[in-house]
Amino acid sequence: MQQSKWRDRATDLLAPVIDALPEPVFVVDAEERLVAANAPARALAPSMRFGEPLSRSLRSPDMLDAVGRVLLGGEAETISWAERLPLERWFEAHVAPMRAEGYAAAAMISLRDLTEAHRVERMRVDFVANASHELRTPLASLLGFVETLEGPAKNDEGAREKFLRIMREQAQRMARLIDDLLSLSRIEQHMHVRPDEPVDFTLLVAHIVDTLAPVAEENGVPLQLDLAPNVIVPGDRDELARIVENLVENALKYGRSESGPKPVEVALIRKGTTATFSVRDHGPGVAPEHLPRLTERFYRVDAGKSRAKGGTGLGLAIVKHIVLRHRGRLAIDSHLGEGSLFRVNLPTVET
Repeated sequence: MQQSKWRDRATDLLAPVIDALPEPVFVVDAEERLVAANAPARALAPSMRFGEPLSRSLRSPDMLDAVGRVLLGGEAETISWAERLPLERWFEAHVAPMRAEGYAAAAMISLRDLTEAHRVERMRVDFVANASHELRTPLASLLGFVETLEGPAKNDEGAREKFLRIMREQAQRMARLIDDLLSLSRIEQHMHVRPDEPVDFTLLVAHIVDTLAPVAEENGVPLQLDLAPNVIVPGDRDELARIVENLVENALKYGRSESGPKPVEVALIRKGTTATFSVRDHGPGVAPEHLPRLTERFYRVDAGKSRAKGGTGLGLAIVKHIVLRHRGRLAIDSHLGEGSLFRVNLPTVET
């Protein structure tokens, strides 16, 4: 009877109060059963039911242990934890006792989503580490050429032209690297927010492939398109364009067949509620031991070849993160001497 009174009172008095709070708030009774929750809490745990144990909605052992201690008469506690699936997220919970004369013990749990703060901090650390590592070589080259032009080659016009050309290339390499690092940081910062604007993926792929025609001509690789019409996907147009651009450009630069001109095959099909974008080349392929690491930042199968062609080592990492943000899936299939196939599966707009 006492618990029933408490639940009724929670519904009548607590619900309007906690609904005014911007962060998720849960209230449990002495048996750790949910008696009240505001709108942000219901959005965070849509499957929760009033009267059921809180453990069915929130599965953090540390947080549940803190609730148990508070309900047994403990002081308010603040704990934090991380969830790894389906996406990595961090939370902080403040668990405080609620007591009123004539009613059983209860506890209020207020949550803070720390995901954004953690991602920003991690991006800052990663940026400093990666930038310092990757920028060291071109910076050293620039400094060396400047010293040479100021000294032994000061009056050598031929050397000056040669060194300035190399310096421009190194500066452009640094600019590309910084642009890619910033792009990756922006994508990661919004990883938990799924883009939902409808994008005509067919037209987008056709447009990007058309803009890459000079790259195909420069590398002597023909392009072959097979695009299903009117494939509409929910997403961020610029990020989806980046997927197409990175995969097709990689295939053109690194997927040239040694046995003669074979096309890079770009296809887009729709099956049910899934759109599959694929890029196939007939180049040298990738050894099995490299496949699991291809989407890591700065991982290169052939670092020298990649840098020579202007690669930053971030293209596939950017593709992976964009695909994850769009709740899609990236698959890579490659065999030495047989080329590589990159497939991106994305949900389509329901019609």
